[in-house]
Amino acid sequence: MKLFMREHLALTCWVVVILITVVGVFWYDGYDHMLTAVYAVSLGLFLYAGYLTYRYMSHRAFYTRMTQPMNSLNEFVPLEEMVPLSVALEKLLDSQYGHYHAHLHRLEQRQQEYLTFMNQWVHQMKTPLSVIELTVQDEEDDDPRLRSIREETDQMRRGLETVLYVARLDTFEQDFSVEPVTLKAAGEEAIHELKRFFIRNHVYPEIQMDASLIVQSDAKWIRFVIVQLLSNAIKYSSGNGQKIYLRAYKADRSIILEVQDQGAGIPKSDLNRVFQPFFTGENGRHFKESTGMGLYIVKEVLTRMNHRIDLESVYGEGTTVRITFSV
Repeated sequence: MKLFMREHLALTCWVVVILITVVGVFWYDGYDHMLTAVYAVSLGLFLYAGYLTYRYMSHRAFYTRMTQPMNSLNEFVPLEEMVPLSVALEKLLDSQYGHYHAHLHRLEQRQQEYLTFMNQWVHQMKTPLSVIELTVQDEEDDDPRLRSIREETDQMRRGLETVLYVARLDTFEQDFSVEPVTLKAAGEEAIHELKRFFIRNHVYPEIQMDASLIVQSDAKWIRFVIVQLLSNAIKYSSGNGQKIYLRAYKADRSIILEVQDQGAGIPKSDLNRVFQPFFTGENGRHFKESTGMGLYIVKEVLTRMNHRIDLESVYGEGTTVRITFSV
């Protein structure tokens, strides 16, 4: 109703001006019968009010639709009015929706093709990487060149795994399976996967977990999250000979998984943006391997699994990341 009144406000004012002008012309021409003039104006306004009533009743569905925005495309319902304006608008919206849907379908198809290519590429890269690992695994450990090759292949494998997991985010629901997960076992697997990375950077892990702490989650994704958090902790603690603590404990009706390092820490000005994609902040200037994607991916995964993540950090002293699992 408000939209209808706003749309016809200018027309109403114009009709009133026309009626007053007509009465004024007759008045100046010597026709000074006030009652007749009032009757004529009233009759004109009455007829105009009748027109507005008919106009509103015949377009009521149209104005109701215009004042109630849709929350999704599925709520779109065709107008049943046969008046010209409603029919023309419905045809325009149908045409616009058709173009939008076709464009969206093309984008989704391109994205699917891209994800398929990325998955195939990652699996193809794993084959030569495995050959390199098999070639150097039986050689002497004293050769620094071979140690460097092993370390680099480990890093390449972690990078490929990250790309594969990121590609799976769009189909997360299909790749997610809830099961009992022993946090200590998941932590030990993650540390074992990063053992050369720990040694190379002169940082040492310490697990403080009870084997009885079990959460309902996806073991594969939890291991991936722990690997990402430990990789970040190692990267920003490199060379200081400190420990990285992996803890788990009960708190109220939750279980907390905690990764704590004593590395570079994060400036206070950057704390609110650490979960944004590609954000490297102040540390990105000092650590060239920073991509700004690690914490973003972790946040996305945990949000989809309905787990909470919190981060505390003091610049120059270290960072603590906590994951909260509801019990």
